[in-house]
This record gives sequence, structure tokens and C-alpha cells, in this order.
Amino acid sequence: MILEKKFHPDYFAITYLVEDDSDGVRLDQFLSSYNPSFSREEIKRRIKSGHVIILDRPGKHKPTTKLRAGDKLVLTLHKTTHEDEYWNGEKLDLDTTPKTIFEDDDLIVISKPPYMATHPTGKHLFNCATVFYENIHGKTIHSIHRLDRETSGVLLLGKSPKTAQTLTPLFEEGLVRKAYFFMAKIADNYSGEEFFSSDKRLGTESTGKDRVYIFAYDKEDKRGKSAQTDFKVLYKSENYALGLAFPKTGRQHQIRVHAKDNGLPLVGDKLYLGSYKMFQRFKDLWASPEDHLEMELPRHALHAVGIYFDYKDEKRLFRAELPHDFIPWIQEKFSLNAEEVEKTIEAELQNYFK
Repeated sequence: MILEKKFHPDYFAITYLVEDDSDGVRLDQFLSSYNPSFSREEIKRRIKSGHVIILDRPGKHKPTTKLRAGDKLVLTLHKTTHEDEYWNGEKLDLDTTPKTIFEDDDLIVISKPPYMATHPTGKHLFNCATVFYENIHGKTIHSIHRLDRETSGVLLLGKSPKTAQTLTPLFEEGLVRKAYFFMAKIADNYSGEEFFSSDKRLGTESTGKDRVYIFAYDKEDKRGKSAQTDFKVLYKSENYALGLAFPKTGRQHQIRVHAKDNGLPLVGDKLYLGSYKMFQRFKDLWASPEDHLEMELPRHALHAVGIYFDYKDEKRLFRAELPHDFIPWIQEKFSLNAEEVEKTIEAELQNYFK
């Protein structure tokens, strides 16, 4: 079992307790069971490098070391370059400081910067929303819902398990209403409508590593899961559109897939404006100059701009301002300043939610 997690700016340490059912298990097998995102070879390498210690059992340990019930061991993961992001061959200067929109004794509402994970997962252990606030408050912070790493905007965090257990079901039951700002390219199949809805089902046709790609199916199709998104286009030019998406369900990649299916693939979306192969090229740092030109932005242009729900017997709308990385693109493509767009968004949210 996990006894403790300690996050520091440069390293992350996890303390484990070996229970009776793990007595006699090899050290590498034990750690692999708790860290499935690491290969067995990666676990072995970390043990051999001295990143794993067994308390009260001095000396350097081997992957084959047999554990005893009651042992306590510490795995230390150091911050390296694995969370860096690149664009056109240059490392991006990431914003690692979320903005606190609201905070009381139970809840923290933040505006999450792009590329910040909601909570530690896989190789993303340091630039995480929960970790940031755990370092401030000195205790575990709980994610109530999540945003994709590239998606910025409003995110709710709980200061206690009770808060998370109270608010998370509201998302699952559709009692939290959400709004996202998006920037899209206009494709040939866009209808030209300013307000429209999509209720196509969403699912994947793959069980391999490319299962991250989601497809839209007609609602009569039995594949996938039901999904519904309302869209409102706020501004459009010959080639681009700015708008709001109001998801009524919470499926993976829902807004991005429904937007693409209706002729508005998001700028910077390597999967749905691009393709699974393009997504892999960016992931492996093999993207071509042509790939960069087609994407235009380093990340998909989606920002959680508002969340509306009943909090402590009061209807609350929590708002996040436009992210800094969107503003130059908006000014270039639409000759609009941020203040104008913010006023339009605010008016639309007040109208839609109330």
C-alpha cells in the first residue's frame, strides 16, 4: 500500500508498505504493480540507479531482492526533461502557475494553464494542478473532474475527500453545466449555422495504442456512447471561427470530435484537424514544417471558460479569462482585442446558463 507521497519542485517520492500478501515478492514486481505506466525494464533501471531504497535495510538493492511483510520502501522520481514541450524545434516556455479563481475551506477553483496535468499520471508528475496546491497547503488535494493537458481553463479541486465525493457525482449526473471557448478552421462540411447541436455517439474502433482516436457515429448506431454538445459560433471569417461549446455529456474528446464532425476542426488539434499519424509525429518530435504550418498553434485551441452549478445552496458561475496564448492568434485572424471577445463570451454565458 502507499503510505505517503511527497512532491517537491525537483523530485517526487512515494513511500510504500509491503503487506502480508506481498511477502516474498521481488522488488521489481512489487513496484511494477503500483506503476503500470513504467515498463519492467524502466523499473529495473531505477532500482539499479539507487532511486529505490528499503528503509532499515541498508545497501544497494537488486530488482530480484525479496521483500518482507512490514518493509517500507521509497521510490524517488527526479524531474528531468520528459515533461518538456516543443514547437518548431524549440522548447516552449510553459506557464506552471495556475490562477486561483475562488477558494474557501472546501473548494479551490482554478484556471489551469495549458500543458498542466490535472493530477499525476504516467510521466506527468510535476506540472500538475493537484501537486501545485499540495505544495501550498501541505496536504492531499483531490481532483473533482479533469481537463486534458492541452486544454486550459476552469478546474475544480477539493481540499478533502468529502468535497470530492460530494461534487464529483454532480458531473456524472449532468448537474454541472460547462462552457468551452474554441478556435476552429472552417471545413467544407460546415453548415454555416451560428447555433447548432450534435448528438452523435462517440467511440473508438481500435483496441491498440491508437485507441485514443475517437469516432462519431449516428445516434441510431449502436457503437460508442451517447453524447451531446451545443455550439454557438461567435465570430467567423472566410477560413476561421471562434465560438463556445456547451457539452451536456462528458465523453472523451467530445467537443473536439463533434466540432470536427460539423466542419469546425479545432486549430492545433493534431488528432482531429490532423490525423493519428500526425499526432504520433508530434509526439515523437518528428513533425515536419508542413505539419506545423497546418496546425498553426502548439496545442488544440480549447479553453474551459465557465462552469455553472449549485454550490452551498447558491448558483455559481466560475469564469476563466482567455488564455494568453490565444490572444495574438485572435488579433491576427480577426483583428479583435481580448476585451471585445470577453464581453461577448460573458453575455453568451449569462444568456445560456440563466
